[in-house]
Amino acid sequence: MWSIGSSLKGIIYRKEGKMKPGKKTGELMNVQVTQEFLAAYKYFGMAAYFDSQSLQGFAHWMKVQAKEELSHAMKFYEHLHDRGSTVSLGSIEKQETNFASALAAVQEALAHEQRVTILINAIAEASEQEKDYPSRNFIGWFIAEQVEEESSAYLLIEQVKMVGESKPSLLMLDRKLAKRE
Repeated sequence: MWSIGSSLKGIIYRKEGKMKPGKKTGELMNVQVTQEFLAAYKYFGMAAYFDSQSLQGFAHWMKVQAKEELSHAMKFYEHLHDRGSTVSLGSIEKQETNFASALAAVQEALAHEQRVTILINAIAEASEQEKDYPSRNFIGWFIAEQVEEESSAYLLIEQVKMVGESKPSLLMLDRKLAKRE
């Protein structure tokens, strides 16, 4: 490991010719790899709940979301790998597949996305503190993505609230959700 110039000491890390992420940034990104896999697992759990309730449109929406989270995990994985950092994978605990209602499930989706936003912001802050500009550029996409993720979950909550106890309205919303690509 070496640095370029005394004024840049501790900023540019190299391993086998690759520019490694800053120490804290790399550690947080490794945590985030696992968190993205966890998010996918959570969404699959929600999909299983909706499938058990014969709400295939809701289940489809959650499965699409789960696949998106898997792609996010791989983006972090590849960023770490491409920069010469070791990728570590944490454990993922069993996830809930039973919820009190459709509303409870989508509220959990929003709560999880809000937790992810906090983690993403921590990576952005660490990359700025460590002057890790490649990671700062990389994490910018995720910051924008989290705005979309929270907005989508919030909108779904509001729609489920509008439906209330109306089963015909719930089925109409279910059909709409089945069209998500």
